[in-house]
Amino acid sequence: MIIPVRCFSCGKLIGDKWEEFASRVKAGEDAGAVLDSLGLTRYCCRRMLLSHVDIIDEILKFYEKPQKIEEEEEEELF
Repeated sequence: MIIPVRCFSCGKLIGDKWEEFASRVKAGEDAGAVLDSLGLTRYCCRRMLLSHVDIIDEILKFYEKPQKIEEEEEEELF
């Protein structure tokens, strides 16, 4: 969903590193090397980024549709 701001185990800030991590891994860099360069050496912090699944766009599809239906119903009433 949305990357957590802090590591669940140790509390280190990790939320600000997600965008750079995702873009560099998508560009073809090794994930381990990217994590090292970002300063994430603890395995608890590394797993937070490695195991994150970015599905917020998929969830928003289901949220936007009911809002559109409500808006259409309101327009029909007036």
